[in-house]
Amino acid sequence: MAAISPASRLVAAAARERLRPLGLRPRGRSRLWLDDHGWWLGVVEFPSPQWSQGSGLTVGVMWLWQDVGHVTFDFVERAQGTELFRNEMQFASVAAELASTAERQVNGIRDRFADLNAVARCLLSRPARPGFLWDSFNAGVAAGLVCDAAAARKRLTAVLAEDPFADWVREAQQTARDLLDVADDVAVVQDWARAAVISCRSKLGLGDVPESAGDLFA
Repeated sequence: MAAISPASRLVAAAARERLRPLGLRPRGRSRLWLDDHGWWLGVVEFPSPQWSQGSGLTVGVMWLWQDVGHVTFDFVERAQGTELFRNEMQFASVAAELASTAERQVNGIRDRFADLNAVARCLLSRPARPGFLWDSFNAGVAAGLVCDAAAARKRLTAVLAEDPFADWVREAQQTARDLLDVADDVAVVQDWARAAVISCRSKLGLGDVPESAGDLFA
């Protein structure tokens, strides 16, 4: 087993102190911490620079209805640049500040995405942009889940306008077509989303949907 660097050890200790009391859990031995809300994840990463010791901070959200087998940042709240490790005393202070910032941002994200209506409002407030397929896809799904069929159709149609240059794009576009066909039936959209979330959770090894999953699984 590879030795843990001093920077990683200090980051892990600071994250345990600040994030574990909030209910977040580390993902294996990585620098990822997950805030599991059933159909979405809060994601905290303390990325390490490639050729030296240190850490930055990225805090965001993953929507599990995308049904992929890797953790993603679908919505990034804020990123903090890398601080390099110089010595243990210096970096202990850096790690503590990064973890404290992560704690504040996790609480902010929880408030911002308190329910499906809040998610839909936030995602739909961001204009559709060519080249940002998942932004349009996620906004379309969220709109469909809150009975805004017109907005769902608009955002899902934007997905279809993207260049189908890769298999994953074509797969997302096929899903968008399927959802366009049922955009007026919120129950069908909800059934699809629940099935996609359960599949994604299985791929990520997250286990069963927690009882605190909220309105999508109410």
